[in-house]
Amino acid sequence: MKAAFLSIGDEIVGGLTVDTNSGFIAGELRAVGVDPICGFTVRDEEDDIIRALEQALREADLVVTTGGLGPTADDLTTACVARHAGQTLVLDEPSLAFMIERFRQRGMEMPPNNRKQALFPASATVIPNPNGTAPGFICPVEVDGRTRHVACFPGVPRETRHMVMASLVPWVAARQPDTRFLSRTFSTVGLAESKLDELLAGAISPDEARVAFRASFPKMYVRLTVQGAPGEDLEARMDELEARVHARLGAAVYAVGDEGMEETLGRMLRERGLTLAVAESCTGGLIGDRLTNVPGSSEYFLLGVAAYSNGAKMGVLGVSEQTLAAHGAVSTQTAEEMAAGARRAGGADVGLSTTGIAGPGGGTADKPVGTVCIGLAWEGGTWSRRFDLGSRGREWIKATTAQMALDSVRRWLLGEL
Repeated sequence: MKAAFLSIGDEIVGGLTVDTNSGFIAGELRAVGVDPICGFTVRDEEDDIIRALEQALREADLVVTTGGLGPTADDLTTACVARHAGQTLVLDEPSLAFMIERFRQRGMEMPPNNRKQALFPASATVIPNPNGTAPGFICPVEVDGRTRHVACFPGVPRETRHMVMASLVPWVAARQPDTRFLSRTFSTVGLAESKLDELLAGAISPDEARVAFRASFPKMYVRLTVQGAPGEDLEARMDELEARVHARLGAAVYAVGDEGMEETLGRMLRERGLTLAVAESCTGGLIGDRLTNVPGSSEYFLLGVAAYSNGAKMGVLGVSEQTLAAHGAVSTQTAEEMAAGARRAGGADVGLSTTGIAGPGGGTADKPVGTVCIGLAWEGGTWSRRFDLGSRGREWIKATTAQMALDSVRRWLLGEL
């Protein structure tokens, strides 16, 4: 099966929003034997959408659209698909009832224009959207005597990703009954895509599995997909391949599956019965935010302090004035004292700290923008390291530092530091 992707929206064409949906969907469909062949991006204009649909359906068996399923006048996707398929729009009562109830639970009355979102081409299969008011659908379209399909999803990534995994991927897999597919994802840290490719070169041959890489900053994924006939033990084949991945990548693989570093670290702390306190300067609370995004993190995360000024570092964390005077706020010595102060203040087993220069100003010849220091403290010991990340933008430096800091705790728990 060949697939084309159609991203719809003035904001995408105008560069105000980046399309992340198409890449995600393509990766999920590859895992069930679909070959992504082309993509289109068009404005919220009926003629533009129709032209793109026509071209995409000439090229592909399946066209996946994102965007244009909202309640406003410029949301045209459903109407365009129905027009191209030569079908009328019909009301789906369950979808309408779900939307009305969703608004009721929020203490609101549903605006009349939301009713539009419950209209679908007559032969379409509706895809529920538990996270929003815009259901999706899959509609058959006849092209030169052959049935092809258009699958339509909202533009909100969080909504679309759930719908794709719950509905589209199983739908595609069911249409290929003679072939089974199995995929496994490895979440990695500290290695660029090119380095991952280099390390895995020769470990897995193309006839054994498809190897794909996907970046979702600050995470990097390796994905293996194997295929075989019904009844074949794909799990055993995948287990053997997984062993090769671990042998080549080592501790750079922090989780099997699509998992955030904060989830992995939280599980490790819980399993060991250990607690963590964090002192952040350059990351400004980002680490604490990530840790507390994990349900149950109160079991192991005791304290988070954003100590931005030198006064806060001294008054709250107990960093000595002499250390700051001799080495500066951005130094391994200060990072260690910050980590020790956080551990002490929180009564935690482990203290973690970050301090650095996120830019764009503040750098010097000795400590340019992108200089960051990470510190750890535990009973009987401390560890710290300076990293030179380069001037790659404030948000990038903060996000990268947070990822490295969490990974430092993980590697300490593994006995690597």
